[in-house]
Amino acid sequence: MSNCVFHLLVLVLCLVCRLYAATYKDGDKVVVYVNKVGPYFNPHETYHYYSLPVCRPGKVEHKSLTLGEVLDGDRMAKSMYDIKFKENVDSARVLCNVVLKAMDIRQIANAVEELYYFEFVADDLSMRGFLGHLEETGFLPHSHRTYLWTHLFFHFLFNGNHVIAANVSTSSRSPLQIDNLEEPANITYSYTVKWTETKVKYANRATLLTSHFFRKSLEIHWLSVINSIILVVLLLGFVVIILMRVLRKDFSRYNVAEVGGDDEDLDQDGYGWKIIHADVFRFPPHKSLFCSILGVGSQFLAIGFGIILMALVGLFNIHRHGSINTAAVLLYALTSCIAGCVSSRMYKQIGGDNWVWNIVMTACLFSVPFFLIWSIVNSVAWYMGSTQALPYTTIIILMLIWLIVGFPLTVLGGIVGKNTSGEFDSPCRTKNIAREIPPVAWYRSTPAHMAIGGFLPFSAISVELYYIFATLWGRENYTLYGILLLVFIILLSVTACISIALTYFQLSSEDYCWWWRSLFSAGSASFYVFGYSLFYYYKRSNMSGVLQSVQFFGYTILVCYMFFLMLATVSFSASLQFIRYIYSRLKMD
Repeated sequence: MSNCVFHLLVLVLCLVCRLYAATYKDGDKVVVYVNKVGPYFNPHETYHYYSLPVCRPGKVEHKSLTLGEVLDGDRMAKSMYDIKFKENVDSARVLCNVVLKAMDIRQIANAVEELYYFEFVADDLSMRGFLGHLEETGFLPHSHRTYLWTHLFFHFLFNGNHVIAANVSTSSRSPLQIDNLEEPANITYSYTVKWTETKVKYANRATLLTSHFFRKSLEIHWLSVINSIILVVLLLGFVVIILMRVLRKDFSRYNVAEVGGDDEDLDQDGYGWKIIHADVFRFPPHKSLFCSILGVGSQFLAIGFGIILMALVGLFNIHRHGSINTAAVLLYALTSCIAGCVSSRMYKQIGGDNWVWNIVMTACLFSVPFFLIWSIVNSVAWYMGSTQALPYTTIIILMLIWLIVGFPLTVLGGIVGKNTSGEFDSPCRTKNIAREIPPVAWYRSTPAHMAIGGFLPFSAISVELYYIFATLWGRENYTLYGILLLVFIILLSVTACISIALTYFQLSSEDYCWWWRSLFSAGSASFYVFGYSLFYYYKRSNMSGVLQSVQFFGYTILVCYMFFLMLATVSFSASLQFIRYIYSRLKMD
């Protein structure tokens, strides 16, 4: 346990140290770390660079990594490149000679054919390039040639005593054809270095595109997003206007009843949503699970806003290794108190008596499914020898973060929510005997409401989903966080409005079991998101292989689950406020 705590402190110190700029003097060595390799079209299938038969020192020295870097699959180790600050290497300098056996040649050839790229890191700047080059021409006759890049050209930009940008190129020398190499093959690796002065300041180097290796998102996509938002807002306006006109007619019709009549007379004379006023606030079954969904959903709402706002104000750098992963882990742990408070508060209000079990369920509602799916993904990555498999020290650190920070904060929030909860605010009294629910048409059933309620929120984000998926599972660099915040707000607004409309239709058919249905009516948008993920994987991406498939579908299921919890919470909260509003406007004695 002491070793784990020490490792955690080392990671924290490394993260703090990176807040300060690295400075160099003329002739100081700039350490280049080799990191990982992997197929270009399988972004999350990565392996250690030294897993290939390449130049490697006699003793491999690994770099201490932050938690986010480990989660991102980084495994940095010192390279053999001797690069010094401001010193050019114009003529090719030999790095090493590697003797390849037949098995090594096949491994290199397979990596080139699968379009493997490599990643180096110098002064926290990533440099990427392809291992080789594949040429295929014609059908008859067919030619298949595999080339290996044996020479690398490093280009650095500097300002004063700071490194501003770093790039590596493989096109300065002709590659080596490896199709006809005979065992044993002696291959010589070499490199050259060039330093160029720039006026870009160190504080602005994150905004400088140091490499065009990965595709950059076209920022013109905001036009399509705004077009989608306008259509959704217009549709939303029509729904709100029509619903307000219908409610105005209902109020004028229902409130004509004679003042002074008892509840039985009102029930006989009433119809529609008025007649179920004595049952509409009847608490739902499975109270603990219901409240846990609301608590964890509120937590993910806070996390979503937190990450977007942090990105807007620049609190983490999207170009820095693992910064988003670190932010997500910390936000999940620190916002656990929100889940416990919301869940326990609602549980106490609706008459729950086993609040300890409710807090435990709230703490495990997402963490247990996440652990199960992650275990499968991590086991596959470990079996495949991928750097995506977390080392046991990192696993212990994550468990300690949950046990020392996440779970206690959930319990603390639950205690605060339990002690500060008041009585449930309901404008109508609930009778002891439940009213019989009349049969409804198929288009008023739960599956129909789920199909309708999930489609409109999905349509509000369908355009932006491509760019989000292309960033998470592709090579795009997402930078338009203002547009993302706008789309997120539109999504929540659409979810609230469609939930209110569907709840009104349900109550109008004299069905008062709206509690659970309000969760699934808009939360069903997660099923549409999963359907889109299938379309993206098979039609919009070039991903393939067991490891990439397991990672994609495993983590996509978790994201859709988070999406369901978040939208279900918004949907229920909007429906509850709407129901309180309409029944508080009725004139009943």
